Amino acid sequence: MRILGMIMAGGKGERLYPLTKDRSKPSVPFGGKYRIVDFVLSNFVNSGIFSSYVLVQYLSQSLIEYLRTTWRSEGIIPDHFLTCVPPQMRLGEIWYRGTADSVRQNINLVKDFAPDLVAIFGADHIYRMDVRQMVDYHLKNKADVTVAANTVPLEQASAFGVLGTDETGRIVQFDEKPAHPKCIPGNPKAAYASMGNYIFNTDVLLQVLQKRFCDVPALDFGKHILPKILADHRTFAYNFQSQTLPGAKPYEEQGYWRDVGTIESFWQTNMDLLGPTPKLDLNNPKWPISTTLNRVPATKYLGGTVVNSMIGAGCIIHPKAKIKNCVISDSVIVGEGAELEGCVIMDNCEIKAGAKLKKVIMDRFNTIAPKQTIGHDTEADSQKYYIDPSGIVVIPRGKSKF
Repeated sequence: MRILGMIMAGGKGERLYPLTKDRSKPSVPFGGKYRIVDFVLSNFVNSGIFSSYVLVQYLSQSLIEYLRTTWRSEGIIPDHFLTCVPPQMRLGEIWYRGTADSVRQNINLVKDFAPDLVAIFGADHIYRMDVRQMVDYHLKNKADVTVAANTVPLEQASAFGVLGTDETGRIVQFDEKPAHPKCIPGNPKAAYASMGNYIFNTDVLLQVLQKRFCDVPALDFGKHILPKILADHRTFAYNFQSQTLPGAKPYEEQGYWRDVGTIESFWQTNMDLLGPTPKLDLNNPKWPISTTLNRVPATKYLGGTVVNSMIGAGCIIHPKAKIKNCVISDSVIVGEGAELEGCVIMDNCEIKAGAKLKKVIMDRFNTIAPKQTIGHDTEADSQKYYIDPSGIVVIPRGKSKF
């Protein structure tokens, strides 16, 4: 079974500004050592899918460089590859105009590889998924198209594209953010929300993109294609909650999936990694999330206290420093007497002696002056920094020292 991965990684991530000021959303650092894109790539590799194109677009250089230096671009055999594909403008001088259009503009890659199935996934969500279980479900149902679906409470479903299914799991209705969402058969309190991840039979994908919707300029899978192919194509919903992920802990949230599309959700998803029973426990040798091999020494603790936090490699924690409920990346220096609470600190930052930070997201290459206070006085912080409506202070990327 030949499977080709098409990873849509061109999103602007406007709601994550200023973290996306100089990079696309999939390239944003997460969880102390990862990039958001690492999750979909690791899901593919762990599932035995080794042939993937990454479709990039906005502010793509950061992502391209990251993939070039972190993820091997060639395997032992020619069919093993991970290749970045910027807009080729094969259909005219146009950018990608939607998720389906990004695939349509690169349909020559699908034809050349000649797969049996095409797995079309987004690159900007935090989740772990055994894609092979979704493939098995697709084959078992003799489906033409399978859509990954997350089970959400019915009262929250209006925020998503909702899949209405019959008792067999076949999709009979698709509504984008409906006022009255359709519940799951047999489960009146929940609905299926589309995760934006699809498996297509190759012949169906070619027919849909090159014939049926060839004249539609802006083209999305969820908005334009899915609602119109349900009657004449076997389209099924795969219940993401039903998967059995290798190595998952019993205390983890079943079917954990987060969009991290806003500053608040990005911060909260980082916080979900903490505690003795985290909602998402990334310490899973059976389902590793691969990332950069950072050649820095072990973290040095010269004193201070660290409570319920994740600390990357190459850090220096000075005496009397206090760190609580934080996610700290590699090569961060926390000065003597500095206090950090509820913070996400990205790599190569320095918080000098006596500084106090609370509920702050700090991007790479920043230095905080001695005794500076951030996150304690909203009016003062607003004069210097971006403050999210949730109250989280965001410090944009600084200037690299290298």
